[in-house]
Amino acid sequence: MATLEGCRCRGASGRNNSSILYSILKSNSLGTAEEEQHQHPQQQQQQALQHFFHKTLSSTPASLQEFRQQACSCGSTRRRGILRSPQVTCKAASAVLVKTLRFVKNVPCFRELPEDDQLMLIRSGWAPLLVLGLAQDRVDFETTETVEPSMLQRILTGLPDRQSDGPAGQSRVAAGVSVVEIEAIKAFLKKCWSIDISTKEYAYLKGAVLFNPDLEGLRCLHYIQSLRREAHQALNEHVRLIHREDTTRFAKLLIALSMLRAISPPVVAQLFFRPVIGTVSIEEVLMEMFYGK
Repeated sequence: MATLEGCRCRGASGRNNSSILYSILKSNSLGTAEEEQHQHPQQQQQQALQHFFHKTLSSTPASLQEFRQQACSCGSTRRRGILRSPQVTCKAASAVLVKTLRFVKNVPCFRELPEDDQLMLIRSGWAPLLVLGLAQDRVDFETTETVEPSMLQRILTGLPDRQSDGPAGQSRVAAGVSVVEIEAIKAFLKKCWSIDISTKEYAYLKGAVLFNPDLEGLRCLHYIQSLRREAHQALNEHVRLIHREDTTRFAKLLIALSMLRAISPPVVAQLFFRPVIGTVSIEEVLMEMFYGK
């Protein structure tokens, strides 16, 4: 795949605003590039977006903290869930992970980054990218609830403390993950499906998630910041061109992104991959799949 000229780790000055658009679309095999006219947003659209943000954010939980606050304090925090059909769901999640890493590999600007930055971006972004892929492929899943014994129940029945479970962490695998965390994943999937996100919009969202400038220690921080800005800009321009009548669509997509960032990567690994890989570190699996190490 040809690398864009100037797609180097040298900052964003003088770069074409459509570079991230070209890179992501090209790498995701979306067909021939489309010519889009750059239009400045109208003031009415900005006002509509502001009104939509205020209305929606005031009524929709924006983080797992709010989900937790809504949970009953009499024991719902101990309610945990496991996959009802782990073989089927884990197989589907594994297929999505393969496609996700292939997508990342094929983004030219990502491959131009130093390896240290690549590793940081993969480690921070694999989980949200995977959940985005689950939404794009319409992968739904069902869970079965279990109830984690309280501390008093453990003492009375002689059960070991959860932090001191067996050496292989087998009981933690069987215990599943918090129902609140599972509901957050399901809420995000339903949000994406209700918006009916297109293939191109998913590609732009993946670019915004992949290039995360909030990580400490990035060598090409400013360049990664510029890539995220371009991903957001390309998404906004596409929405204004294709969905001119829907002045709130871009805001809905940003809200979906905020919900995605609240999902915990360890929860994703525990729910979708622990039944398959057992106690093997998910990072080891990622490095093996991406670099062949």
